[in-house]
Amino acid sequence: MIIIISGPSGVGKKTIIDQFINDTELNLSYSVSMTTREPREGEMNGVDYFFVSDEEFTKAIENNELLEWAEFAKNKYGTPLKKVYEQIEKGKNVILEIEVKGATDVIKKIKREDFVSIFIIPPSIKELKRRLKKRDTEDRKKIRMRIKRAKEEIKMTKDYDHVVLNDDATRAAIEMKKIILGDIYRVNKEK
Repeated sequence: MIIIISGPSGVGKKTIIDQFINDTELNLSYSVSMTTREPREGEMNGVDYFFVSDEEFTKAIENNELLEWAEFAKNKYGTPLKKVYEQIEKGKNVILEIEVKGATDVIKKIKREDFVSIFIIPPSIKELKRRLKKRDTEDRKKIRMRIKRAKEEIKMTKDYDHVVLNDDATRAAIEMKKIILGDIYRVNKEK
């Protein structure tokens, strides 16, 4: 099963996922995305992202090697198709932490019973802005862009199976684990 997790930048997607990614009951594999952006301090190639040149990314698009891709703030982000299906063939449930546009593309490409979609929302736009500033990875202009985009993305929650409020990462992780377990059970029961 594919587990699509989306939400605005800075909402805490990775923080939440990190709390249950190694839970053996869920049998999860994290899909590492490809990006053209520069690595942030502490990020590792092949672990956090596959950091590639614009030319390499374009070639991956042309060769239909991406399940989905999107562009934001002059950087491209995408999900390598081969890596996802390798994990599914091993019997893993694959987590895709992707943008709203990417989620829409994935949903169009895969069978309805093969995925669950979860949107994580912040307690408020003010709190989201505080989190983005605290990360200290972007200037004010980029933060404004991310907030503007977040407001648009939050309007898309109706297109997701579940919406999880991240007012507390531990509580949100527990809620997401329950959702994922329920959907794994549902999919296995239908087979």
